[in-house]
Amino acid sequence: MRDSHGGEAVSLSHVSRWFGTQKALDDVSLTVRPGERVVVCGPSGSGKSTLIRTINGLEPHDEGTVRINGALVTPRALAGARLQTGMVFQQFNLFPHLSVLDNLTLAPIHVRGLGRGEAEAEAMALLERVHIPEQAAKFPHQLSGGQQQRVAIARALAMKPAIMLFDEPTSALDPEMVGEVLDVMIALAAEGMTMICVTHEMGFARNVADRMIFMDEGRIIEQAAPGPFFDQPVEPRTRQFLSRVLA
Repeated sequence: MRDSHGGEAVSLSHVSRWFGTQKALDDVSLTVRPGERVVVCGPSGSGKSTLIRTINGLEPHDEGTVRINGALVTPRALAGARLQTGMVFQQFNLFPHLSVLDNLTLAPIHVRGLGRGEAEAEAMALLERVHIPEQAAKFPHQLSGGQQQRVAIARALAMKPAIMLFDEPTSALDPEMVGEVLDVMIALAAEGMTMICVTHEMGFARNVADRMIFMDEGRIIEQAAPGPFFDQPVEPRTRQFLSRVLA
């Protein structure tokens, strides 16, 4: 979904956020173009998750402005912002008492106003897309972690978002399950989905990202295309971080 606001899918201007006396985001400005794949990395506590949660208003900001496709994200406009963004968390956040199919159809029926038949047809197509259509009748506890996260991605896509936000989507998974989730994300990227992803999966980042962003202490320290970011980082703090995560 493109807009006329400078071709920007997401725009943050001088955004700050405090938690008590701690400044979780410190004067952050960032623009993401439609179709761009941006990967955000950094040490624990650097503000990565706060940044991504601020985009769709899950975390309020104290200063600055956030826009999605040109529209301001404000307390009164959260519903519109969230309709345009799909969010995938570290934990899967599936409804445990609902089947996989019902997890996917709940919001399209009640928010998008689809009939059950149409919602179920769309849900099955999405389960095909994430390679688990045979799991439709199962409940979350019957699935592996990787399968649950793929259901979570499908559920986010069921609302037909313009932008997908991923907050460390593989960090809660056993190592052998990481690849199956990353494969789905790679396919989404190949389809041209606008994506902002917080992750420590640097191989995925190098192969998929259009732009890398490194954060520390609530600030964007460095951003660049993956080649120069990984091979010739400018900032000493970036070099220090990469030397540890790539070791």
